[in-house]
Amino acid sequence: MSDRRIFRWATTSARLLVGAAVAVGVVFAVVTAVHVPWPTLVREPVAIAATPPPAATTLVCAGGVLVQGRDAADAARLEVAAPQSVTVGVPPGSPEPEATRLAAPDVAQGEGPAAYTLLPEAGSMMDAAAAGSATVTDDDLTGFAATACRPALTESWLVTGSASVGAADFVVLANPGTSTATVQLTVYGANGPVVPPGGADVVVAAGAQRVVPLSGLALGESSPVIRVNAEGAPVQAFVQSSLTRVLVPGGIDQAGAIASADEILTIAGVSIVAGADDTGTTGEAPTVVRVLSPTEAAQATLTVRRVGDDEPAIDPQTVPLEAGLPTEVGIGSLPVGQYIVDVIAEAPVVAGVWQATGFGEDSDFGWYLPSPALTVPSLVSVPSGPSATLTLVNADESPALVTVSDAGGEEIETLDLAPGASDSVRVRSGRSYVVDGGGAKVLAGVSMTATNALAGFPVWPADAAAPPITIYP
Repeated sequence: MSDRRIFRWATTSARLLVGAAVAVGVVFAVVTAVHVPWPTLVREPVAIAATPPPAATTLVCAGGVLVQGRDAADAARLEVAAPQSVTVGVPPGSPEPEATRLAAPDVAQGEGPAAYTLLPEAGSMMDAAAAGSATVTDDDLTGFAATACRPALTESWLVTGSASVGAADFVVLANPGTSTATVQLTVYGANGPVVPPGGADVVVAAGAQRVVPLSGLALGESSPVIRVNAEGAPVQAFVQSSLTRVLVPGGIDQAGAIASADEILTIAGVSIVAGADDTGTTGEAPTVVRVLSPTEAAQATLTVRRVGDDEPAIDPQTVPLEAGLPTEVGIGSLPVGQYIVDVIAEAPVVAGVWQATGFGEDSDFGWYLPSPALTVPSLVSVPSGPSATLTLVNADESPALVTVSDAGGEEIETLDLAPGASDSVRVRSGRSYVVDGGGAKVLAGVSMTATNALAGFPVWPADAAAPPITIYP
């Protein structure tokens, strides 16, 4: 081997040794850097707390009872069969809200529902309540309807109504704002969710009402659920239901929307009136629970308990739910009285209870919806009509001392409710009341009943002032 070749071999070996040493050093440095804490520089982001200015309190009512098909020359013509009588309440010393009437281009004469606006005072939102009722006694339409006037929402759920044979139901959309709203109506039926052509991009002008026949959205669906999404401006959604059995009118109802799905729902104040034997329900099931899990399969447990009782009135029922498919469950015979229906599910659900006075001539029906939690003193108005009952449920983990006062501040009754307990208070129609749970989580519902009249609606909490928000510039 020549000296030159020996020199090249030595040079190459040296390079390999140096490269290997460098590589080992780099690996050691990286491993050490990963495990050894590095010095850090932490800077708290600039945060500014700001409280949005209080908004006006705006309540939208369902309006008069609508009827279609009375004009033989124009079968699609919508008319007001009976106007709605509205009761409005405000706290003592508060000004009366400003009343306006929304336009109704879909209805003959164009008279829409009432809306009430109360401007903020002293930097705070003002509480107000309103509820309306109507009675119809015509050859083609009979019954009693009552519902509360509600704020408009950007998203809500309608868990009422039917598009089967004999039903003539309408989805009523009201926009009390100053901007046009574009609404998408997603119908959940036997084949899952779908946006039908009649429910896509429904334009509701500012200060106006639109009426969409439910049969045009979900023809043949006996138990639809509708999700209402509004862009541009929030809307208030109602369903007006009416039923005819072999040319005999079987009742009417107006029911509002649910704000959101939840895993625990409580429907307070379901009224069971005398059945055919004057002791309870007989024959067909006049009590039906409709439940929908919008996004995932789940199980729901339905529990029915009588107001004032802790034990279930009947054995709880476990119901399997398929994602996006509404399910209806009939409730067995119950004695006459006031009841609470609890729906506890493994996933967020929406639900409602349908109840009827019977199935013969002059019968009526009503939809009962879940009650949101009242954690602040809240107003409720009871519209004119038959006997009214306010049902109260303590949904808190601690005892609650619930006070019911009239809108003038005079105490009507005080209830000491243990956790989960319930009770009821008789209230007068055409009056407004304040429900104060003393900071506890309380649920409330109003039911109005007579021999051939049935209606009910949940009590919503007072609109609190907007909470502070944090801005990061």
